[in-house]
Amino acid sequence: MGIVNVTPDSFSDGGRFLDPDAAVAHGIELAEQGADVLDVGGESTRPGAAPVPADEELDRVVPVIERIAAATTVPVSIDTTKGAVARAALDAGATIVNDVSAGRSDPAILGVTAEAGAGYVVMHMQGEPRTMQADPRYDDVVAQVGDFLADRIEVARAAGVAEGALAADPGIGFGKTVEHNLRLLAGLPTLGERVGVSVLVGTSRKTFVGKVLARAGAAPGDLPVDQREEGTLATVVWAVERGASIVRVHDVVPAVRAVRLLDALHAADAGAA
Repeated sequence: MGIVNVTPDSFSDGGRFLDPDAAVAHGIELAEQGADVLDVGGESTRPGAAPVPADEELDRVVPVIERIAAATTVPVSIDTTKGAVARAALDAGATIVNDVSAGRSDPAILGVTAEAGAGYVVMHMQGEPRTMQADPRYDDVVAQVGDFLADRIEVARAAGVAEGALAADPGIGFGKTVEHNLRLLAGLPTLGERVGVSVLVGTSRKTFVGKVLARAGAAPGDLPVDQREEGTLATVVWAVERGASIVRVHDVVPAVRAVRLLDALHAADAGAA
């Protein structure tokens, strides 16, 4: 899943693709590089981000989705928590709704998704973007996130979202410490069994990657966003090895290459057996 942020303030590439022409060109480029899905979002969900009015979000994403859907055959996902935005995006050519609130922010989004026969991704987040990193706590992060996702999947099913259209995202970096994120990645097989649907993992360029790499190099604090690609690739391969069906990334080429090599290794291993 390639990321197309049509925002001025996303943590990794805020502002680079706010212009519709730039966003469309970027989406087409990601498709040509091998992305299987393009995830278009018009509201930043970085820690501390302020909400964006629906009208503004619509103005950002709808023209981009229309043009990307017309120019490529790659499925388009709308990254939103608002039912009105989801409806307009689906009408514009999107076929998947990626909802970081798992239907809690605007329950109408579930009916909109079901009516359109679209895919739906439920994600776990403790709190909301403005508050989620304010001292997050869990007794057992894998169990609690898994229970939350399983519950929200049932809510989506009850709203009419098709069985094969559901996916679950543990929300790496959304209301979690570095240790919580690492435990969730280590616990992906357990999480996958609990939710019973495809699992999406988004680790790309996130803060915990920079902190772990800085820690490993005996450096204080964090590495900047543009120095986190090797760590991102390690988590991509780790996640796919442990059952993730979708990995959400900013840099598509290295992720595609890494997964292709992983597939070749598995094929060679199967042949040797």
